[in-house]
Amino acid sequence: MASCCNSMGLEGFFATFKSSKRSSDAASIHCCTHRFPLKKNSFSVSHSPFFTIKASYSSSSTTTIAEPGGIKINSVPTKPIEGQKTGTSGLRKKVKVFMQENYLSNWIQALFNSLPPEDYKNAVLVLGGDGRYFNREAAQIIIKIAAGNGVGKILVGREGIMSTPAVSAVIRKRKANGGFIMSASHNPGGPEYDWGIKFNYSSGQPAPESITDKIYGNSLSISEIKMGEIPDVDLSRLGVTKYGNFSVEVIDPVSDYLELMECVFDFQLIRSLLRSDFRFVFDAMHAVTGAYAKPIFVDKLGASLDSIANGVPLEDFGHGHPDPNLTYAKDLVNIMYSENGPDFGAASDGDGDRNMILGKNFFVTPSDSVAIIAANAQEAIPYFRSSPKGLARSMPTSGALDRVAEKLSLTFFEVPTGWKFFGNLMDAGKLSICGEESFGTGSDHIREKDGIWAVLAWLSIIAYRNKDKKPGEKLVSVSDVVKEHWATYGRNFFSRYDYEECESEGANKMIEYLRDLVSKSKEGEKYGNYVLKFADDFAYTDPVDGSVASKQGVRFVFTDGSRIIFRLSGTGSAGATIRIYIEQFEPDVSKHDMDAQVALKTLIDLALSVSKLKDFTGREKPTVIT
Repeated sequence: MASCCNSMGLEGFFATFKSSKRSSDAASIHCCTHRFPLKKNSFSVSHSPFFTIKASYSSSSTTTIAEPGGIKINSVPTKPIEGQKTGTSGLRKKVKVFMQENYLSNWIQALFNSLPPEDYKNAVLVLGGDGRYFNREAAQIIIKIAAGNGVGKILVGREGIMSTPAVSAVIRKRKANGGFIMSASHNPGGPEYDWGIKFNYSSGQPAPESITDKIYGNSLSISEIKMGEIPDVDLSRLGVTKYGNFSVEVIDPVSDYLELMECVFDFQLIRSLLRSDFRFVFDAMHAVTGAYAKPIFVDKLGASLDSIANGVPLEDFGHGHPDPNLTYAKDLVNIMYSENGPDFGAASDGDGDRNMILGKNFFVTPSDSVAIIAANAQEAIPYFRSSPKGLARSMPTSGALDRVAEKLSLTFFEVPTGWKFFGNLMDAGKLSICGEESFGTGSDHIREKDGIWAVLAWLSIIAYRNKDKKPGEKLVSVSDVVKEHWATYGRNFFSRYDYEECESEGANKMIEYLRDLVSKSKEGEKYGNYVLKFADDFAYTDPVDGSVASKQGVRFVFTDGSRIIFRLSGTGSAGATIRIYIEQFEPDVSKHDMDAQVALKTLIDLALSVSKLKDFTGREKPTVIT
């Protein structure tokens, strides 16, 4: 597979990243079956005439309120704007919403109004993003408001680029007080699509609900925005720019993260695998991990130059949907299932925190992936040489990880969906490895899920299993590792049905109907061939701080361990996404090769019948099946 960044170093990558945006005089460069515009003979970052960017803050009727440290600070009058309640992964809306006057500025100012002054006054904050449309304009707005609120220094990734895991890593390494992440994660980008913002706290974890609730509350009463009167910062050049007592340092977005990965993994072991006849491909999906793929996989680990697909971040992700699953990463899936496909394939999402793992003609479910990483971590990954502290999964994720925890006598936690719930456990020293069925896997090396970490973990496992193989010997494959795991622990057949952008009214009525149903349910009730063990609306009490999260998903759990779960997702930007999770445990090795959709058909039919999904939403088929 040909790579856009095959022959370029990091300098060349950033030159291409800049020149590939909003170009009106476009030549076409072919990259891994995708085409993207590249402006001829120019590395200009000026805006294309095809796009008109309206400032998302108002400079009219401003009042100078102070000039501390040589910076003029203006008070910009504003008023509350509806719809700024932060979800499980920050605030996500359509780009055009964020481009409304003061929309982004209100949220950023409301954040500063919600933090204790000691958390930001004269402090260091990090700023990064996934390279999507509107990030460059947003970065300048955030920097100016940070200056206006007395922040001491902003560390920003070059061109505003920095993956979500890297932001967490930089916060932790440089002892920053927190950081802004400009991303709508796995959602599409471009003028007509999605944008998002979230804040991570001092240990690198997403802000807790106690803070996000305050942000929303302050957004309802906000009346002014404090804006530092400074020019736009040149984000293309590494180095420090000072404005009085405020400074902005543009940093390499890769170096701190790469250094951390070299501490976690045995890069020499992985190099021994990638230099053999083992064929590897990584699809960056024209998203942020394109900035990390070549420096890590090619330059450090010795993978071939053509192993990186879609390796240049684009503002619209090459017109793609940067969600690494079987539907939206179809090009990679087709390659891995081709007659002469590679041995190992992986993809990551918009902001680099999700992952998909594939072997030749083989898909590893995220639920199995985290379980297999946990089962092999101590022997294959140096960071866990003294054994993981504990394991955890989100409630909808299959019980495969539970079985590993039991066998290895490790503490186990089941938490609501949302990575912030893992962070408290990590900070308390109770948790090392965790994951979500939504293609998120990670550990306590940072406080975010981490797509490249998961890929390196899998490469470590495969490399360890093959370290004694002689040239020409058949290598232990991805499918070999998975099937051996199933033989040891049993297989948890698992599938998720996503119904995206449903009408909110119908989706909410369906969930309320299910909540009423579980409130009346009784142990022993028959649901077709299944006997109910219990049904509830999942609630979680944090064992660290005692906080309670309720209404986290409607569960039907049957006596044989099978589960049906219903949730409304909080990660979209429009409408409602209904997710249905179906799981069934199978100890019989002779049945482990069954297709999951076949093995789960009876449960799937039961889920659709019990929920009356078609009646409430009118939807005949799911948008995505994983």
